[in-house]
Amino acid sequence: MGAPGPQPPPAAPSSSSSRPPAGRATAEQGLQQIWQKRGWAAWALWPISLLYGALVALRRTLYRTGLLHAEHPGRPVIVVGNVIAGGAGKTPVVIALVTHLQAQGLRVGVISRGYGRSTQDCRAVLPNSPAAEVGDEPALIARSFAGDAAVPVFVAPHRIAAARALLAAHPGTDVIVCDDGLQHLALKRDLEICIFNDQGVGNGWLLPAGPLREPWPRPVDFVLHAGDAAPVGSSAPAPTAVFGLQRRLAPWAVRSDGGQVPLAQLHGQPLHALAAVARPGDFFAMLQSEGLTLEHTEALPDHYDFNSWKRPLNARKAVICTEKDAVKLWALHPDVLAVPLAVHIDPRFFAALDAKLSALMAKATAHRPPLSSPPA
Repeated sequence: MGAPGPQPPPAAPSSSSSRPPAGRATAEQGLQQIWQKRGWAAWALWPISLLYGALVALRRTLYRTGLLHAEHPGRPVIVVGNVIAGGAGKTPVVIALVTHLQAQGLRVGVISRGYGRSTQDCRAVLPNSPAAEVGDEPALIARSFAGDAAVPVFVAPHRIAAARALLAAHPGTDVIVCDDGLQHLALKRDLEICIFNDQGVGNGWLLPAGPLREPWPRPVDFVLHAGDAAPVGSSAPAPTAVFGLQRRLAPWAVRSDGGQVPLAQLHGQPLHALAAVARPGDFFAMLQSEGLTLEHTEALPDHYDFNSWKRPLNARKAVICTEKDAVKLWALHPDVLAVPLAVHIDPRFFAALDAKLSALMAKATAHRPPLSSPPA
């Protein structure tokens, strides 16, 4: 699936509040290594993970017993998320899912927390919204569906508030897709899709001793696993269906004006590759597998704002990055090239999803009250 490339955001003033990236990026990579095995560092953190697990269990109990309130927005809700800390490739899956649902003739809306944004209100995300104000991932989703295929995207600290605002502005919405939020229990949902990268559950321990945000396995409707539909470390609970997910780069890079540059044209050129994502090494490896020459790679913290980033002194060296980075970089460095990430999901997943969603929508339509009462 190849979604249209994102369009450049309006220019935004630089801010001096940016954090130094190197230390945090190194710490993130160090944690990723610790979480892959039960070594001495993981064992040292294990007692804290027991406390974390107790708090997770208590929170779920409070929602299950009704002591904490959860709300449903009144339309079928599909949550796309993960149970591991760090990137699992949720946003490309959301884009692929929305594309599929639109092809079925459904009117889709997307909600998100908008992680990393400078604002804390509830707002619509437009194709030209600055990523700093709405979050890089919601901005990328909105720009991927600009034009005739535009999809309403709303962000709010509480996702139910985003869902309410979306439905108030677009009452004809048939289904809501929540980008992230498996652990956001205040939003009632109908279907859960859990995504794993090729490292599965790592060492299988909870934070901070391992990568798990909550115990696994736990009931979900679908599991998407990068690579083949293989085990994700611990078996998925029955009757969860596990499907394969392949991630690959598009054969082109996108310019800030929306134009495309075939990757073949970049062969032999020394490139400066950067990535402010959870697993930057994956992006660099995919670039190299396309035959590109990476003279320098720069790994930055996930969701880095780029306000203090300085481009390489060698002006002849092209800078290449991810789409998520580009929605922030283009405001300050419009000559940077972004390479889209395309995902291929087992077609059987979409068939199974359609079957469950059709049943949900039929039930929702039967119980949905009329918009207005007929005159007496």
